[in-house]
Amino acid sequence: MSERSGQVTAESVPVAGGAAVEDDATDSTSATSAPGGSAPTRKRTLADSAPATTAERLTERLRQVRGRGALEIGLVFVLVQLGCVIYYLVDPVGFPYLEKSNFNVLSQSIPVLAILAIGAGVLIIAGEFDLSLGANFTFCALVFTRWYADGASAWAAGGMALLTGIAIALVNGILTTKARIPSFIVTLGMMLFWEGAALFYNGTTAALMVPSETVKQVFTADLGFFRGQVLWLLGVGVLFWLLVHRHRLGNHIFAVGGNPAAARAISINPDRVKIIAFGILGLCVALAAVLTAVRTGSVQPGTGRGMELKAIAATVVGGVALSGGRGSVLGMVLGAALILTVQDILLLGGAPGFYLDLFVGLIIVAAALFNRMIEGRAK
Repeated sequence: MSERSGQVTAESVPVAGGAAVEDDATDSTSATSAPGGSAPTRKRTLADSAPATTAERLTERLRQVRGRGALEIGLVFVLVQLGCVIYYLVDPVGFPYLEKSNFNVLSQSIPVLAILAIGAGVLIIAGEFDLSLGANFTFCALVFTRWYADGASAWAAGGMALLTGIAIALVNGILTTKARIPSFIVTLGMMLFWEGAALFYNGTTAALMVPSETVKQVFTADLGFFRGQVLWLLGVGVLFWLLVHRHRLGNHIFAVGGNPAAARAISINPDRVKIIAFGILGLCVALAAVLTAVRTGSVQPGTGRGMELKAIAATVVGGVALSGGRGSVLGMVLGAALILTVQDILLLGGAPGFYLDLFVGLIIVAAALFNRMIEGRAK
């Protein structure tokens, strides 16, 4: 403690246990004797604040997960699953939730929406939106189906679909960042453009394909209670979890979405980061389109209409802040799973069709309010 200013300095932190500590030459030169002849002190470093025990590391991990909005949605998802299991045990005939046929349906629909939510969520974290996601999805599915039906291999058709999805998204990113037009306006216009382009490319009839057994095994294999799309979701989820939460690019995405001016001040190029985020969305959209095309064997020109809203809804439910700078890949996946689980519950319960949108809408609004409360506490 400084006698003049009364401020606490790094040298005033006592050594744990009050015993004298012999450090190397650097530390010994910084050690001083406290007033009154008490134990010597040393400078405090960042390592002193790092979690040391398993319990402390677990607490820190839970704090990080909660800060990204994934902990709460994870608890809600677990509670919903427990409720479904109990309901099934009470009335297995009236509510066949744990039946193989029901799991097959969920394991085909959840991965597609979750992959779309990952792409949309990464872009939202970067501070931008893409309302042309559904039109991009339709066009990529048509490209894959048409190329495969015309004799191209599944890999060539899939590669062309991936290039198409990424190119469409990059055009949106370049127009948004270089022309300084809000992404909402750019992607709204491009949504209408690509919907018309899909009709021009394929016409009003459905594009048909008959995937080979090998293609089915690669993209939609029957794994008993689950389908092959789950494996694709696991791969994509792990890849983008590492990219977003364990790579420097992920730090840049969070920084640009949270405060572009501050990111620019530390030599981060916000335009470049946002364009990359648009490209990530395009990749996810194209992959989801290929998975859907192989499963259905046909693609209508309006197949992806409304998917952009579902993907954004899944990110909101998963804890992604619409203002940017906050979210997690795990939350995006859980948000998609929760929305489709609620729809499945309503269908199994025999609820009328219009109830689906009603309950999903309530979930989205409730999740947005909850996220807003969390952001308010953080501030």
